[in-house]
Amino acid sequence: MSIWTRISDAIEALVQGQPLSEVFDRLRTPPERSIAFTIAVIALGAKMAKADGLVTRDEVTAFREVFHIRPEDEAGAARVFNLARQDAAGFEEYAARIHRLFGADHPTYCDLVEGLFHISLADGEFHPNENVFLERVAEIFEMSPARYQAIKTRFVPDAEPDPYTVLGVDPNASMDEMRKAWRQLVRETHPDAMVARGVPEEAVKIAEKKMIDINRAWDTINGKAA
Repeated sequence: MSIWTRISDAIEALVQGQPLSEVFDRLRTPPERSIAFTIAVIALGAKMAKADGLVTRDEVTAFREVFHIRPEDEAGAARVFNLARQDAAGFEEYAARIHRLFGADHPTYCDLVEGLFHISLADGEFHPNENVFLERVAEIFEMSPARYQAIKTRFVPDAEPDPYTVLGVDPNASMDEMRKAWRQLVRETHPDAMVARGVPEEAVKIAEKKMIDINRAWDTINGKAA
């Protein structure tokens, strides 16, 4: 059975009135946890795409870019996105439930927020309402302001990303500390690590930009020290 069929069935249960808590309670362990991750991105992405008052074709396309969708699964994926938009549950409820599913300080929250940033910027503009939306989601995930800012710096094109912010390190930290932070981020971004923590294979593409930015930040810092 395609992952999109399984996800569609889960979201259909929501639309038919089954409580969100009951749906997510069935998705606590791998591989079902990857379905929970996908529902979270779809539901939050569908609702965030309306945060600026308009769901554009670019934002829908961006969702399709976050996930690798095979031609035979396109109809199912489109149905999932539409079901998520129709669901009456608010985005805060989805964010809170996914937080309870994964627990405290889980790397998956960064994966989720990065996917949402990708969708938010698909139309070439980062709307203030989208920023409010994402800040609130990060707050519910108990993500530190520094980590949220590190993600935002890599995506929002209003300034050259600061390499120290990207790596989440203090500019006065030692090179050993910076190297350790860089290596940790590289390990967390590896596709195998992402799949292990519940990110479905279809969504691993969201790590590509992150890996490029992480390595560019380290090269910049390392170059300064040379």
